[in-house]
Amino acid sequence: MDLEKLLNSDEGKKLLELARLEESLSGQVDLSRAKEINVARETYLEAQSRGMTLSELLETGEYDPSEVGSPLDAFERQLAAHDVRVGGKRPVTVELFYQGAPALLPEFMMREIRRGQRMRPELGKLVASSSTISSSRYTPFYINVTPQESKLSLRPIGDAAEIPTLTVAEQLHSITVPDYGITLKTSYKALKHRTTAQFKVLLWYVGFRLQADKMALVVDTIMNGDGNDNPATVINTATSGSFTYDDLITLWNEFFPFEMNTILCHKEMIKTVLTMEEFKDPMAGFKFQKTGDLISPLGSALVRCDDVPSDSAIGLDNRFAIEEVVSQPLMVEYDKVIEQKLEEAVISESVAYAKVIKESALVLDTVWS
Repeated sequence: MDLEKLLNSDEGKKLLELARLEESLSGQVDLSRAKEINVARETYLEAQSRGMTLSELLETGEYDPSEVGSPLDAFERQLAAHDVRVGGKRPVTVELFYQGAPALLPEFMMREIRRGQRMRPELGKLVASSSTISSSRYTPFYINVTPQESKLSLRPIGDAAEIPTLTVAEQLHSITVPDYGITLKTSYKALKHRTTAQFKVLLWYVGFRLQADKMALVVDTIMNGDGNDNPATVINTATSGSFTYDDLITLWNEFFPFEMNTILCHKEMIKTVLTMEEFKDPMAGFKFQKTGDLISPLGSALVRCDDVPSDSAIGLDNRFAIEEVVSQPLMVEYDKVIEQKLEEAVISESVAYAKVIKESALVLDTVWS
């Protein structure tokens, strides 16, 4: 076969594309070690037994740790070593991904789902801390200050003086960390000719929805408690059926010594806040119209969550209100993805929310009797 025929053949075009990829990476990324690694089902099992993701395992010393400043991480080098392009002008199809590196697809899916979760950053504005535990049960802290009227104030210590005490114990009831998940059910036929760029958008949406569901769990924990008789204190507006700037000031004023740095509410309540005369500042309106960023009433971040009742608003000090506990991080059923070509796979995570300090979250009720 002459050179012209070779270059115009399918095999020739594939070789040219591979050459372009390697050329773009030459001098930047060394793929020699990545090509020596065989990622298989057993590699996922090893990562799982060590409490890691596949990406984290590949970064360990016995695999392919990234050098400082490397443009690709260890997993991305695996993709490059198998000529799997998931971005740029010519991303491969899902079918070519399966043919070239089926064992890499579960981790690719999980990374893109996590990316979708990061597209919903509002959850980070509601959670004080996030911890991973090794059990499906968790007992939150019980924090008590005595005497209550002291507000934990500093005071001189003298004869018969009662020193404020901060007592930290465990709550009476532990909480269960349940499994939450979604089944991604499709046919290989529906996906095989889609590019990985198209597939990524679907995975982003999955992560985006999972994150929205977590916000609903946070709302339920704030309003109803975590099972330890600690629902949020409810404050009524001055007039039932009305929500005014004065009511917002009342809510803000009840937070001392905490800081109401976040307001969580339904879209109807957000509309009410945005149309208050006190917030019709031309500069605030200009910022909202230019960037889409909501105004900050009284210095608080305004966060929309339609799982909040439409007649209520939640104020919280996000530094002290809610903690997140995870017993199983996000996981994709790698067996089914690798062996069954993604016809049905469960994407799951075990997560729960608990209250840290009850008084750092309050509910404003606008319709009461």
